[in-house]
Amino acid sequence: MNGQHSRDLGPDKLNLEDGFDGLEFMAERDEFLPGKSPGIKAPQFTDFEGKTSFGMSIFNLSNAIMGSGILGLAYAMSNTGIVLFLILLLCIAILSAYSIHLLLRSAGVVGIRAYEQLGHRAFGQPGKVLAGSIITMHNIGAMSSYLFIVKSELPLVMQAFLGLKDNTGEWYLDGKYLIIIVSVIIVFPLSLMRHLGYLGYTSGFSLSCMVFFLISVSLLCHQPSNQSPNQLILNHLIHGLFYFQTAYTIPILAFAFVCHPEVLPIYTELRDATKKRMQTVANISILAMFVMYGLTAIFGYLTFFGGVDSELLHTYIKVDPLDTLILCVRMAVLVAVTLTVPVVLFPIRRALLQLLFPEKPFHWAHHISIAVCLLVIVNLLVIFVPTIRDIFGVIGATSAPSLIFILPGIFYIRIVPEETEPLKSIPKIMAACFAALGFVFMVMSTSFIILDWVSGESRSGGGH
Repeated sequence: MNGQHSRDLGPDKLNLEDGFDGLEFMAERDEFLPGKSPGIKAPQFTDFEGKTSFGMSIFNLSNAIMGSGILGLAYAMSNTGIVLFLILLLCIAILSAYSIHLLLRSAGVVGIRAYEQLGHRAFGQPGKVLAGSIITMHNIGAMSSYLFIVKSELPLVMQAFLGLKDNTGEWYLDGKYLIIIVSVIIVFPLSLMRHLGYLGYTSGFSLSCMVFFLISVSLLCHQPSNQSPNQLILNHLIHGLFYFQTAYTIPILAFAFVCHPEVLPIYTELRDATKKRMQTVANISILAMFVMYGLTAIFGYLTFFGGVDSELLHTYIKVDPLDTLILCVRMAVLVAVTLTVPVVLFPIRRALLQLLFPEKPFHWAHHISIAVCLLVIVNLLVIFVPTIRDIFGVIGATSAPSLIFILPGIFYIRIVPEETEPLKSIPKIMAACFAALGFVFMVMSTSFIILDWVSGESRSGGGH
């Protein structure tokens, strides 16, 4: 660390302006930096001491990873074929785990456990603003995708409960009204929780709902063709080796693994937190989601093949919208994505608090007002955005590579001291290549999506 940062974060400056960040810096500085004075007890900030268990942390991070992205994976597989899809999925999972390693390493060196504060340490105020802005943009997109599912699926569930085959136009069958009701009654109260760890129980329940979704998708899998099952599977296993639509496939995969804004807040609240312990939480969560993603995509794809929509649940209307199992699946996914929204809201609020009120202690007025504003913005987006594929594609092509590849790589290069790892050391060269890969991926995917919009040749998916 340079002298300027040391002066800025001296004991006389460490009030509650950054919550746990300032005090945690003093505590972790003694842990990670040489010259610790014996007999001096590191200060504690009791409100931010790790109190969340290892299991609850896995639930929270898994829930942050597995949101609405799981519903777009069968559509992605229809663009690539099974083999290429699984290869791409494995690659993105490994890269996500490596990216979290870079984040935790950077956080450990300087004792900071907030994404936007890492940006400040690496590039000053511009870095802080950049990181906070990207987190805000990405998580607003993620929240929008979750509530978009509520908008499109809840009216169909209501119709099924009422035994109606067609929407009669009543207000309680209008998704625009229903997302507002869900936001006010369920999402808003959960968003008022002061600490992310409190949502571990709802995250566990949300994951249980998605496991039920996976089991049900496997039960609903059937062969809607005159070809033999073995011939169909063989055809589509090799399909992706010769035909690969990149415009939405890789962005959807990237979007499905982004959990990086939540990693450091979960790390902060982890009981007995160490880098190794948090990396284990991340690895288990990513592995579990890789398995669930792969199985869901395979079963969904083998049910509909090229006829799958970009939102898998909507495709099951083609089976039987009044089927009891399909109705239960819809309910499970609706519960799961609704309970994920508050988890995703936390990092946005933290980023905005850091940008707008960096020197203010915790205040309920700020806490509540930011939640209200975010939910209003997200509801407006969901009401006016035509398809969920646009959300998956745009967010997956822009903010996702920034959070997974670019920012962790450049933060690592800037924050880890050259005395520890010279600029030409293998870890820093790998981090630089990682960031460059993210930039190339972002440019290519964004270009493909723009060309897709201009040409209008891509299959329309998820039109609701």
